[in-house]
Amino acid sequence: MQISANGIALEVEDHGSPTGEPLVLIMGLGMQLVAWHTDLVALLVARGFRVIRFDNRDIGLSTHLHDAGVPNIMALLLGATRSAAPYTLVDMADDTAGLLDALGLESAHIVGMSMGGMIAQQLAISHPHRVRSLTSMMSTPSRKVGQARRKAQRVLFLPQPTNQKAAAERALRVYRVIGSPGYPLDERPSPTSPAAPSLAAATPPAWRGSMRRSWSHPTVRRACAS
Repeated sequence: MQISANGIALEVEDHGSPTGEPLVLIMGLGMQLVAWHTDLVALLVARGFRVIRFDNRDIGLSTHLHDAGVPNIMALLLGATRSAAPYTLVDMADDTAGLLDALGLESAHIVGMSMGGMIAQQLAISHPHRVRSLTSMMSTPSRKVGQARRKAQRVLFLPQPTNQKAAAERALRVYRVIGSPGYPLDERPSPTSPAAPSLAAATPPAWRGSMRRSWSHPTVRRACAS
């Protein structure tokens, strides 16, 4: 479903009982809500949570800010000021607060992965009363803490794919690097593969238009080919 939050439209999925403990899942860089595996969602629902997952701005079925332009990535990496980017993590944290408003929730448990963890941390800073608990996964509070390995940085900025095959190969290269060595990546074509949400709907139309802002790269799912 689509909700209005912080002046934009966000694509949201709401799972579990409306009376369950609300838990918001915030996905990372360039990833859509489907990257939160359905098995994880089902497990959380079974434990009494009302699980809310959504597409961040400029991703999936949420508002794409095409008129905002594309930031200078190298300038941002070198510490450029806010003026170098159309929006920041503060704005994305405000999106999450607006999501809670739209759903009539005063607060929720907040779980963020990678960039989603940064958004979750910023939400706790900007709107502390909205956060019942904070879980930040494979993330960091500062560029000075927990820097990604150069190998990981390189794969995150691979050239943008132009077709389905290139999209699949790019996604697999990323997962090979950022995945846990304790859980080898299943690269077989399968709906249960960790990379499947990033690959299943990858179609050429999804790569048209401007790059995503806030360092996000385009990914696609169900409606992108329509």
